[in-house]
Amino acid sequence: MSLIVQKFGGTSVADCEKIKNVANAVIKEKDNGNDVIVVVSAMGHTTDNLIKLADEITSNPPAREMDMLLSTGEQISMSLLAMALNERGYKAVSLTGLQAGIMTENVHLSARITNIIPDKINSLIKDGNIVIVAGFQGICEDNEITTLGRGGSDTSAVALACAFKAERCDIYSDVEGVYTADPRVIKTAERLETISYDEMLELARVGANVLHPRSVETAKLYNMPMRVRSSFKLDNLGTLIIGVEDMELIKPVTGLACDSSQIRIVICDIQDRPGNAAKLFNLLAEEDLSVDMIIQSYARNNNNTNDIAFTISKSDIDKFNAVKDKINTIISASKILYDDDIVKVSIVGAGMIDRPGIAAKMFDTLAKANINIKMISTSEIKISCLIEKQYSELAAKVLCDAFELDRAEIADVKGDLPS
Repeated sequence: MSLIVQKFGGTSVADCEKIKNVANAVIKEKDNGNDVIVVVSAMGHTTDNLIKLADEITSNPPAREMDMLLSTGEQISMSLLAMALNERGYKAVSLTGLQAGIMTENVHLSARITNIIPDKINSLIKDGNIVIVAGFQGICEDNEITTLGRGGSDTSAVALACAFKAERCDIYSDVEGVYTADPRVIKTAERLETISYDEMLELARVGANVLHPRSVETAKLYNMPMRVRSSFKLDNLGTLIIGVEDMELIKPVTGLACDSSQIRIVICDIQDRPGNAAKLFNLLAEEDLSVDMIIQSYARNNNNTNDIAFTISKSDIDKFNAVKDKINTIISASKILYDDDIVKVSIVGAGMIDRPGIAAKMFDTLAKANINIKMISTSEIKISCLIEKQYSELAAKVLCDAFELDRAEIADVKGDLPS
């Protein structure tokens, strides 16, 4: 008998009929002879509605109280699912993060899981129960309820799968798997049968909103197979996420993603001397501002200054504006420019490693479509280009055509892997 961890997102548990459908997926796994741990998100837009309630009370709610409030959302869906399973004749027990033994850092709103105490879940499984756990939450050493931030339920599920040495972790949502590109834009985008942890991690980071990067990082660390599946097409096995060593790489590029959630900032006329860049980015780090793409121009001969451009999330612009004057004081910039009419288009593929010409092909493809590149960022398996937002769909289409992302499958599994 194997253990399977299933995670169901907010769209999967949005109402009582959908919760009954989720019960079907859980029962199917149980009837296959497996023990099952289920992790659920809050129903539909519950979390957004709870945030709106807090906003009606105060513009600056204490982080601790926000965790107390937000943690209630998952408790509704977990208890309703337990009821649905019991109604069908299956023993099921729902647990909060605290009851499930999910220990976290002593940080509110964005805590990380530090440990999972297995005793209660083990005891319930031994008694034949399906265990349903509230995602997105845990408890710290001070017995304070904490939440894990965006994508927290994905992370809860993978962490539980790793802690209990599950056969795999299935992530259910309203999509049928991981696609080579956004199927809403590229109608002929292909669903991938398999993808590596590294490729999925890069796609998640550059804008593919299928999984949260932290969940993929955890799965990779413990070599935990994951499946991205549809809650509404239970016979569809979706996309299996595994180590690259278990894959046969057929093409250099696996997928493409576009991210319009960033803003480009240009700090102009900084004196070209050692330490100024360090001062700038240390200040941003102190304000918990995460920077993505960075480029520094050559020093201009007439006044020995240069410009530094970088991107941050649009959601962090208020944080940046709060320290803008301090930046001017520390590094004496002449002005700061903003550009939010941008999109980051990225291609990702483990097959890029040691294969020349991929970047040249991407740049040439964009040039032939008369799309100008503003910034470039690369890693071993990713190339990202910042372009004007109006060319987002065109860039996706021409790149998908150039790298054949709208035709054949990219990778196949080698050997025996979990189904």
